[in-house]
Amino acid sequence: METLKEFISPEIIWFIIGLVLMLSEFVMPGFIIAFFGIGAWVVAVLCLIIPGMTLNLQLFIFIVASVVLLLALRKQLTKVFKGLEKQRNINAEDVDDFIGHRTTVIKSIAKNKRGKVEFHGTAWDAEADEEIGEGQIVEIISKDSIILKVKSIE
Repeated sequence: METLKEFISPEIIWFIIGLVLMLSEFVMPGFIIAFFGIGAWVVAVLCLIIPGMTLNLQLFIFIVASVVLLLALRKQLTKVFKGLEKQRNINAEDVDDFIGHRTTVIKSIAKNKRGKVEFHGTAWDAEADEEIGEGQIVEIISKDSIILKVKSIE
């Protein structure tokens, strides 16, 4: 019975709570529960360092640490993870936003040399199978990363 009492120490309980919360983040995504898991681990470490902490103090530290971590880090970490996801998921809808639209050449395009076109207020690198002079109207026929393939419509 004494070994069970040693096993059920506050630091072990908080560690297990933190682990369950971290694992449940995979089941219920939203990137909120993980911060409460980290908060539980903060309490577990503090219980190791400061023996004899009351349950009220442990709960207070858990809530404060979780909320502070959530408010301080969620926005930045969400941008990192969503940004990586968006880069991997370039889909057909993104390409369809370009193909078939007309735009103006702002730096002439020579055969086998890139020029520039303006599309939605941004200068894009552009390629063509023909020479196209500055100021001409072109149609976008494809997109490869940040390079637009265009053709003259005049």
